[in-house]
Amino acid sequence: MNGRIVTFGELLLRFSKKAHRRFTQGEEILGNFGGSEANVAISLATLGNEVAYVTRLPKSQIGLAAKMMLMEYGLDVRHVMMDGQRMGAYYFEGAAALRNSSVTYDRAESAFFQLKPGMIDWHEVLRGAAVFHTSGIAAALSEDAAEATFEALRVADEMGITISFDINHRKNLWKYPGAKPIETLSRMLSYADVMFGDVIEFEFLMQHPKIPFTAVTPDYEMDLEPYKEWFEDIHRRFPRCRKWLMGMRNQVNASHHLLTALLWSEGKLYSTRIYDIQDMVDPMGVGDAFAAGQIHAMLAYPGDDQRILDYALAASTLKYTFNGDFNLATDDEIQALMAGLYQ
Repeated sequence: MNGRIVTFGELLLRFSKKAHRRFTQGEEILGNFGGSEANVAISLATLGNEVAYVTRLPKSQIGLAAKMMLMEYGLDVRHVMMDGQRMGAYYFEGAAALRNSSVTYDRAESAFFQLKPGMIDWHEVLRGAAVFHTSGIAAALSEDAAEATFEALRVADEMGITISFDINHRKNLWKYPGAKPIETLSRMLSYADVMFGDVIEFEFLMQHPKIPFTAVTPDYEMDLEPYKEWFEDIHRRFPRCRKWLMGMRNQVNASHHLLTALLWSEGKLYSTRIYDIQDMVDPMGVGDAFAAGQIHAMLAYPGDDQRILDYALAASTLKYTFNGDFNLATDDEIQALMAGLYQ
């Protein structure tokens, strides 16, 4: 695959229970790693891309274990900093029947939380990169982490690198004094060439009532005209961004979701099929799998926006079949799922 890809964000410890148990039940807790930008990086590496991941980890056995895990998936970790004191974490309770999943964060004062501008030589990190991917999560953690992200975006912009940005609005993280999520995310988005978000994040950022996606079967017919008007409105506000991707999901119950997506690209709106996902394994990281699928397909099929969207959604759908945050679907598996569209 042509084009080195750099992703930037916080790697977390993920804690969860088996068999949909609550944290108040039993003694055994499962631990693994996850985090939006790392999820994107690992998915892209699984698809055969050259990927560098940039983060800051604690100088400890936990930090070393995290770095070794990244190396196992084939990531370039030369620019992973190992000088913090603690690792951020999140606690995930899976959904069951009519009970929704829940996430509790423990990220305050983590190594990445304390990241400051000037700590990373972005000119060195981004040398030879085709795509730089990050999200709004770092900006939600602390003012310093936000400024470090802006530093990366400015350098990527100066170097003429395609910038991929995921809104990733996490309302429970914006706690530091003076935090202004809409203003900060809008400033970040002004650098983006490609943007991702689900319909709720689009609603939040644009302060525009969301258009309901109420599919309960895959033959649901969408009225695309309101979406086209919405995307054109967004593009007028952020004229630099060439591609806008919106994911939509209707949750029938804890194990039954219907998933689709839209792509607005240079004045044209593309839609794709609706996947009916039942008996899913793990929904965490579905949006990150979508972003990774889009970036991969953008490099593999330049100019073929319909195929790019189809590929991204198929990659996202397959993430439901894997435990943990990472989408380990191969290109062959994604192509097989798409085969019905391209026979």
